[in-house]
Amino acid sequence: MILHEIDTPLTKLTRKIGKQNAQRAWRRSFLAVHALAARTRELGIRSEFIARDSIYLSGNILNATGLEREHDARLTAGLNATYLSRGETAARFGINRPSLVSYGSFEANPRELTAGYLKAAIARGVKLYAPTDIIKVEAGAHIVHAFTKDGATISCRHLVFATGYEVPLGVPARKYKIASTYALATAPQPRRLWPERVLIWEASEPYLYLRTTHDGRVIVGGDDEEISDSKQRDALLPDKISAIRRKMRKLLPQLNTKPEFQWTGFFGTTETGLPLIGEVPGMKNCWAILGYGGNGTTYIRIAAEIIRTKLTGGTDPDADLYSFPDK
Repeated sequence: MILHEIDTPLTKLTRKIGKQNAQRAWRRSFLAVHALAARTRELGIRSEFIARDSIYLSGNILNATGLEREHDARLTAGLNATYLSRGETAARFGINRPSLVSYGSFEANPRELTAGYLKAAIARGVKLYAPTDIIKVEAGAHIVHAFTKDGATISCRHLVFATGYEVPLGVPARKYKIASTYALATAPQPRRLWPERVLIWEASEPYLYLRTTHDGRVIVGGDDEEISDSKQRDALLPDKISAIRRKMRKLLPQLNTKPEFQWTGFFGTTETGLPLIGEVPGMKNCWAILGYGGNGTTYIRIAAEIIRTKLTGGTDPDADLYSFPDK
C-alpha cells in the first residue's frame, strides 16, 4: 500500500505541529507518491504498480464527526476527498461504517519494486555489497569511513543510513519508538473481493489495513504492538493472526480469511508520525532516515528528494518538517 495519506490525520497533526506545517506535510506526501509513480514508469520497472483509491474507515481515533472534520481539513489543504455516511459506504463498498474516500494512492509488489530500483541503480554504476554488516563509522570533515564486520573499509564523501527501524550508533532518536506489526495473505479469491478493490484502512489505533493483489489475494495486517523484542513479537503471531481474521470477518464477511502466508516484523515510528530525515547531528557528511511508520515507501521518496537536493547544492523547502532535533 503506497498511501499518500499519512498515519497521523491532518486534523491531529495540525494540533501537533501547526496548520501550515501539517498541510505542507500532507501535500508533500501526495506529491511524493506521484513522483515515485512517474519515476517507476520512466525506468520501466514492472512491479504491479497500480493506481488505487483508498477508504479510511471510522474508528477509535476519528468517529463520523471526526471524519467530517478531516474531510474539511483536507479540502482546505487542496487534497480532494469524499465523505461517505455509513449507508453510503455500505452501498458502495459493502462495509457498514462511515468513511473518507481519497484519491491518488497506489499499490505495488514491494519485492519487485525494490529489485527494479536496485537493478536500475546498478546499471548506472552503483556498487552493491550484500550481505554486509557495518560495525563502525568514522565521519571526517571531507571523507567518511565505514568499517565492515569482515574487516573491509568503505570510504565515501557522504554516507546515508537507510536502516529501516534500526537506529545506527550515534544517531539521536528522541521520541522514536519501535513497534511490531502482523500480517497475512489469503489464497486467491477474485470473486469475493470488495468493489473497486480500493485500499482499506482505519482511523484507529492500532488500525487494520487491507489491499488486494494482481492474482486476487487479500493482504491484511495490523494489530500493532509496542514490542521491540523479536522473541516476544514472534510468540504473539498465532494470537495476532486470529485477531486479524476476526476483524476481517466482521468487516467483509464474504472473504475467506484462511491465511496461506503469515508474518510479523518491526517498524519504527515517531510522535508526530513524520519521519526523521537529515544530516546526523555531530556526524559530518552523514545522513539518516528513521521513523517510516506505515508510509515507508512514500517517506523514502521524500528522503531521496531532500538528500539529493542538499548534496547537489540546493535547499528543499520542506526539509525542516523532517529534520533531527538539535538536542
